[in-house]
Amino acid sequence: MKPKYKRILIKLSGEALAGAQGHGLDEAVISRVVGQIEKIHNMGVEIALVIGGGNFWRGRQGKQMDRTTADHMGMLATVMNSLAMMDALEQRGIPTRVQTALIMTSVAEPYILRKALHHFEKGRIVIMACGTGNPYCSTDTAAAQRACEIQADVLMMAKNIDGIYDSDPKLNPEACKYEHIKYIDVIKNGIKAMDATAATMCMENDIPVLAFGLDEEDSLIKAVCGEKLGTIINNEN
Repeated sequence: MKPKYKRILIKLSGEALAGAQGHGLDEAVISRVVGQIEKIHNMGVEIALVIGGGNFWRGRQGKQMDRTTADHMGMLATVMNSLAMMDALEQRGIPTRVQTALIMTSVAEPYILRKALHHFEKGRIVIMACGTGNPYCSTDTAAAQRACEIQADVLMMAKNIDGIYDSDPKLNPEACKYEHIKYIDVIKNGIKAMDATAATMCMENDIPVLAFGLDEEDSLIKAVCGEKLGTIINNEN
């Protein structure tokens, strides 16, 4: 199989790593994801990862808590997921670096763009944790920003659902799945594919997004090789 893209950023939700248990880390899920990433890495694709933290903590859980404090706790949750993913990748012999937007040099490097690009040149996978380092910013926004900064060919959003629908398919069995949708329509119609800030950033920098289901067999590999799946979001008609 031949990759369609040279450099990608994969956004994984924390919930996806929890598997059926819904909380914490499911080692079987991580192993399955890492197996696909290993194959993509062996194709020569440069890979960055941004992982959410919702399997441990979501900022909105702290309803009585200061929003900034709650969001910082969410950033720390992304570090736990990132370290777990790094460990799983390195057990397969894949060189990996975790970079964090909050400084914690005992466990990871600080996020520095030029250093991340150097890691790509050396064949390393880079996991970018702590979101943007700022409260009131989602990991979707962090993924969009990092994709723009590294000039990724595509932002791949691996979700618990197989694409983007015009309504929630869990609540509406008649929901219609989009194969393609423009950024301006995502923003204008308030479609919950990604937050508006992330969508606007990708639209303005012309970074396409592919949203697809992580549960489908070899979905990451299929996405990288350009097979038809999920929903593509871009500026094209």
